[in-house]
Amino acid sequence: MNAMVTYFIWFGRTDFGIWTPGRALVGLGLALCLTGCVLAPAERKDEEKRLALAGSGFEKPFEQRTTLPELPNEPTWQDLLHRAFLANGDLEAAYFEWAMAVSRIQQAGSYPNTPLALNFSYMFSGGRMKSFNRTTVTAGPDPMVDLAFPPKIYQAAKVALDEARATGQKFAAAKFDLQRKVLNAWFDYALMAERVRIARGNLSLLRLINETAAGRVRAGAQQLDLLRADVEQRRAEDELRGMEAQLPQMQAMLNAMLARAPQAPLNPPAQIPPPRPLPADDASLLTLAGENDPELAGLAHRVHGREDALELARLQYVPDFNPTFGITGTISQAVGLGLSIPTFLPKVQGMVKEAQADLRATQAMYRQTRLDRAAQVVATLYALRNSERQAALFERQIIPAATRITDNTRQSYARGQMTFIELIEAQRTLLEVRLTAAEARAAREKSLADLEALLGTDVETLGPAADSRPASAPTTAPSAKAARQTTAPAGETQ
Repeated sequence: MNAMVTYFIWFGRTDFGIWTPGRALVGLGLALCLTGCVLAPAERKDEEKRLALAGSGFEKPFEQRTTLPELPNEPTWQDLLHRAFLANGDLEAAYFEWAMAVSRIQQAGSYPNTPLALNFSYMFSGGRMKSFNRTTVTAGPDPMVDLAFPPKIYQAAKVALDEARATGQKFAAAKFDLQRKVLNAWFDYALMAERVRIARGNLSLLRLINETAAGRVRAGAQQLDLLRADVEQRRAEDELRGMEAQLPQMQAMLNAMLARAPQAPLNPPAQIPPPRPLPADDASLLTLAGENDPELAGLAHRVHGREDALELARLQYVPDFNPTFGITGTISQAVGLGLSIPTFLPKVQGMVKEAQADLRATQAMYRQTRLDRAAQVVATLYALRNSERQAALFERQIIPAATRITDNTRQSYARGQMTFIELIEAQRTLLEVRLTAAEARAAREKSLADLEALLGTDVETLGPAADSRPASAPTTAPSAKAARQTTAPAGETQ
């Protein structure tokens, strides 16, 4: 319970038409209670500006947006990302979660924190007193809710600001996660289209082999080779039909991320897109990941928020108060002040201990996440470099060698110098190495998209040395080389 100690100051009888200190206090108190203000750090306005800038594409409801870009007949990955950032529902939901967190700053910092209570009483008694002098009017905060000590409100607003910043970084992480998903789905789609093209080329060669085998049978060779060629051709046709059936499925999933109808036209690229350059060295990328990752930046804000929450818990030892103002006609004016002294010290101590434990838990989470993210960056870099090595090896050496072997084997088979089994093995080897090269190229681009999500930046914005950049939240599509945003500590009372 709280112990309430009340003091009253009486200013005595005065002429009602003369301004007195009592009336001045009454007027000041009424003005404060009726208008209110917000006690919050100055960064609140900066966060609101960032929110407005990031949400420029979400101002209107989705059904009323007429500026959504339509995809060209041959879209690039930049076209896909530009539309996804403006139309994806998951990203928009993350933005409005951020908007809700920002609005809580004003709620937490609103002062006074209690409504105004007006009381009226009329005294029935004898005598020749005027009715006005029998009337007593008092004004003050709601007696059921203490008027909080202003530093408590300011501290609560700081906690809400830290949470809003962390939610803003969550929006940035959602943006890079959407970028990663779209790019991965696009390169999977491109890889499947490449597999279809390779399978069609393989089927054409098998048909040619089938015709060669048929010619040899007519020339007196065994019919077994013709049967084998027919089986291989039918197997290749079945594999091709299975790959072609996967293309509409992947197209539907991509369209969903772009807020389009599942069967909306979306042609795959004519070939796997050329690799995007990665100008920075691995050491610089590791440093950048520790400074620019949205998830780590969000956890850092949460750590700061837990520190502010601990200070807020300690402020509960400070008494709250309830001022009251009253007049009785022209007879008297009174100002009262009630102090709410906390006597539930065990509860306050428990709140402080809870805040300390929460802070330690968040610090431990931040420390472990930092280590995990560094490990993920290293693993992704190794996967990316290995895919680069593999693609280069297969495209420069293995595919040309396998092609020459297949051509020589096919010519030798036509002259009767090779068996059909040897011809099919050579053809299968060529097919496998071409598929492996395509998979390595697609895997490299997918690893690069994963790396961007871990770094919290786009590789197009990196210089040769990947200069260190502050933690940030993207505001526009990566194709426009998104401007990054930063937060800086400061404070103000509004």
